Amino acid sequence: MLIYIMTEAEMELAKIIWEQEPVGSGELVRLAAQRLNWKKSTTYTVLRKICENGIFRNEQSVVTSVMSREEYIRRKGENYLEENYGGSLPGFVAAFLKKKKLSRTEIAEIAEMIEEYRDEES
Repeated sequence: MLIYIMTEAEMELAKIIWEQEPVGSGELVRLAAQRLNWKKSTTYTVLRKICENGIFRNEQSVVTSVMSREEYIRRKGENYLEENYGGSLPGFVAAFLKKKKLSRTEIAEIAEMIEEYRDEES
């Protein structure tokens, strides 16, 4: 399932929401003004967009996430794999390794992740 990919500005607001949730929309405006130097209208415009795309909800002036930051990043990665490598993780790894040589430490970390995955599947 494809996910909406947030712009850089949307991601900045999302980080604040994930950090502070549940957060009142008025408090979110204050935090965005303080951290991002945004006006109230900018915050509400960006908030509306990320709510319309199903990542957050703003109900009774309280903003909460529909999906966690980790879930968003995982689904964004799945989209990237699907769009660019036909969903093939080995295809992505093969393309990546053509340009980058892995260190022994990186190889060991990847092997450990695979073993942990195998253990979970057993």
